[in-house]
Amino acid sequence: MKFNRFEHLNLSCRNLEATKRFYQSVFPDWYVRAEGHNGDSRWMHLGSNQFYLALNDAPELQRIHEIYENIGINHVGFAIADGEEMKAWLDKNGIDYYTMTSPETKHRIYVTDPDGNEVELVEYQEDYPLK
Repeated sequence: MKFNRFEHLNLSCRNLEATKRFYQSVFPDWYVRAEGHNGDSRWMHLGSNQFYLALNDAPELQRIHEIYENIGINHVGFAIADGEEMKAWLDKNGIDYYTMTSPETKHRIYVTDPDGNEVELVEYQEDYPLK
């Protein structure tokens, strides 16, 4: 079977609207692709034409996984076009971040969403063949 693309990531969140605002601040071109209710619970697909986050409103749930301290997903990476522009955008929108370096990247920027999920925003070097 052929793999086409990574389509979505499903996240439970304490406050769906706060999570939506955060991701739309980081990715201003993301839009609500679909939304509705599953019983008493609200859900939303937020993203682009290629990828989305399936968000589930779950204010009563508690976070158990701690990134880099338990088995599980530590972060999700998104390739971006311009790291300097992204850092300026994050600064302008008051979003905290930290950076790291590696030989294949120009920028590795890390942000954490309102529920403690870490996101890596990476800009690759021009000559990196797998960018």
